[in-house]
Amino acid sequence: MSQEIPAPVQRALDAIDALDNDAFVAAFAPDGYVNDWGREFHGPDQIRSWSSSELIGKQATFTGTEVSTPGNPLTVRTQVGGQGFNGPSHFTFAVQGDHLASMTITA
Repeated sequence: MSQEIPAPVQRALDAIDALDNDAFVAAFAPDGYVNDWGREFHGPDQIRSWSSSELIGKQATFTGTEVSTPGNPLTVRTQVGGQGFNGPSHFTFAVQGDHLASMTITA
């Protein structure tokens, strides 16, 4: 990717690539959340459960990932593959210090 990716975002992307649910959850602030097309999952337990059934648990892959909107929040566009949803998506990450405040998934 040509744009600079903040460390918390890169940790989450690396965790997805490694299929490491613990590292993915650890990238979020304690009060962080995931918004998956309008469904929200708050805190580490809900994020872990969501990821286990919707993201890392489905062996999600990201290819062709690029920054589409730099800054904070930062949006990346990627092609999602794996055993769940397959297709293009935008992931918008809000950074709070050394962690993610949120990750929002849209078309």
